Amino acid sequence: MDYVVQTNGLTKKVKGKVLVTNVNLHIKKGEIYGFLGQNGAGKTTIMKMLTGLIHPSSGEIALFGERLTENKKSGLKRVGSIIEYPLFYEHLTARENLQLHCEYLGFYDQKAITQALDMVHLKGIEGKKVKDFSLGMKQRLGIGRAIITKPELIVLDEPTNGLDPIGIKDMRDLIRMLNKEYGMTFLLSSHILGEMEQVVDRIGVIRDGQLVNEVTLADIRKQQTEYIEIVTSNVEKSVYLLEYELRITNMKIIEDNRIRIYDLTLSPSEISKALILHQIDIEEIQKHTSTLEDYFYQIIHGGEQHV
Repeated sequence: MDYVVQTNGLTKKVKGKVLVTNVNLHIKKGEIYGFLGQNGAGKTTIMKMLTGLIHPSSGEIALFGERLTENKKSGLKRVGSIIEYPLFYEHLTARENLQLHCEYLGFYDQKAITQALDMVHLKGIEGKKVKDFSLGMKQRLGIGRAIITKPELIVLDEPTNGLDPIGIKDMRDLIRMLNKEYGMTFLLSSHILGEMEQVVDRIGVIRDGQLVNEVTLADIRKQQTEYIEIVTSNVEKSVYLLEYELRITNMKIIEDNRIRIYDLTLSPSEISKALILHQIDIEEIQKHTSTLEDYFYQIIHGGEQHV
């Protein structure tokens, strides 16, 4: 298997606190890999170690098949990244910032700068200083800086942060284009599960500093199930009716006012009619298909399965 990134037992401790522990990560060449995890789960810490911003306490990192160490960082030349909030020289323009970045890298290609600005939809603002940019514009510029040299691996921490819906779609299209046309491998993190679901090939779920699962979107979709969801203020009475009157046992209580029914013997209208006849108020009843969000919720909360 041709892996761009592999880690073995990757661990990071700071002042006795374990931020990341025993992470065995596998990112294949040419794929878009997504990190999913709650705030503080360890996603950014792992990304910082992969890009050489911080050093692991223990464990190993291999980029493009070569081990990354404090004394051997050649693999980082093939990586572009934006971790947390992108920083720039505020008194300079976008082009001037990218020119300085390229000079630092020893990369001299004015056409590449123009192309990067065009790709992130910042073309035509040559005279505007970065201090006058919106948060979304700065995020776009950060992405432009990450892709300017056409690196083989791009690591993006919350790349849609600060973008409006149109900007989010543009970013999704840009990632897909770079992946398809240039063969770039991506590692992304995001808290917007719907966006991740539309762009990634595989996900790694991070919980409490541990990588608890790696799975392809195709495999998740194979496991997708349909269910009927009821929103009611009287969950206890509804469950009793469903189980003892309608003989439905394959269901689950979600939160305090939601019931998910996985037995689809009866239609939503038939269930609704029975509940109303027993004077149970229904705020909502709909048929759904499980999503990445459902899968993520189950894994993050201990890997519960449907009952």
